[in-house]
Amino acid sequence: MEFPIVTDADVTTLVDAAVAEVLGIADGWLGWDGRPVAFDGNAWTPHKALRRVTDHLIDHLAEIECRLAGLSPLPDAWHGRTVTTHADFARFTESDLDEATSRLTRLAACYRARLGGLGPDALDGRPAPDTWTLREVVHHVAGVTYYARAMSGA
Repeated sequence: MEFPIVTDADVTTLVDAAVAEVLGIADGWLGWDGRPVAFDGNAWTPHKALRRVTDHLIDHLAEIECRLAGLSPLPDAWHGRTVTTHADFARFTESDLDEATSRLTRLAACYRARLGGLGPDALDGRPAPDTWTLREVVHHVAGVTYYARAMSGA
């Protein structure tokens, strides 16, 4: 199992920064021409990229909440990165960007609120040798910018 690289960055700010970067990139998708971008073996559209960002943030927030509650996180059995739905091909408008901004900034606020009161024991405890620490989970989640960059073909 590969463990995410961590830095000494404040974990409460990592998701905010990632969301800000995603939304900055998404601003350039207004007026998208309707042609998917082929990148890393998948077809990418604005809606797919934002769906993946949202799903990734939700999945790992659920993992964090379950672990802090002493429950086993539910595994993600659907790998939406490899799926492009008909809805993903819809036009990308100002309203879509506004909706994504509202949704993603609220999710980032949830991470900030949840992580803010956690100390090093909670953030750096490894429940099993092959399990990421919560700090590692958050650093991984901050890589959610991949999906926006994929839409840009970078």
